[in-house]
Amino acid sequence: MSRTSRLLDLLQLLRNRKTPITGPDLAADLRISIRTLYRDIATLQAQGADVVGEPGLGYVLRPGFTLPPLMFTADEIEAIVLGSRWVAAQADDARLSQSAQQALSKITAVMPQELRDRAEATNLLVSRGSLTPASIDAGQIRMAIRNEQKLIITYRGPEGGETTRTIWPFLIGFFQQARVVAGWCEMREAYRHFRIDRIGNVQVTDARYPRRRAVMLKEWRSQNNVPPPA
Repeated sequence: MSRTSRLLDLLQLLRNRKTPITGPDLAADLRISIRTLYRDIATLQAQGADVVGEPGLGYVLRPGFTLPPLMFTADEIEAIVLGSRWVAAQADDARLSQSAQQALSKITAVMPQELRDRAEATNLLVSRGSLTPASIDAGQIRMAIRNEQKLIITYRGPEGGETTRTIWPFLIGFFQQARVVAGWCEMREAYRHFRIDRIGNVQVTDARYPRRRAVMLKEWRSQNNVPPPA
């Protein structure tokens, strides 16, 4: 393992811990000597990582330190490029699409030339796909979720009938054939799922829904046997 990769792994180990971890435990995880660990800790601190602690007591990485983009592996670069291109290809949320393009440009701009060339030459292609186009701006739903605001929507069911619903949106699911918003439906008094391409009108209200988004998400996961993201 190169020293750069080892420093990356050390940062990740510290980032994943909320409580101090001792030097011997870190050295064992990285399969290095305790002397090498102390040198690596000093290197990270010199590069700006707010690693606090001392031998015998343990170390912890305080929030706020970001990993340099030059640390990305080839697989990580391809994952970033593929994900950004996929989001950018989604036409019914213009702001999210544009943000994905801007994020990718910012990341590649600060990469060393070798990694920038690798990102630009990746052989992973994203097509526009065959999603049914939505008649609304899905960005409104995303912003309502962020601000925990109620939505009033006109929804067309599978049989073609339309209903007006007040929902508390908390999640958007991105699937190959459709995008779905999950939310609490006041009319049904239960969690429901609404295909975004079947929403004919959306009105963002000033009213915030009375439950926290995180609480509803946890409850919804439990009811639908959906595991948390890895």
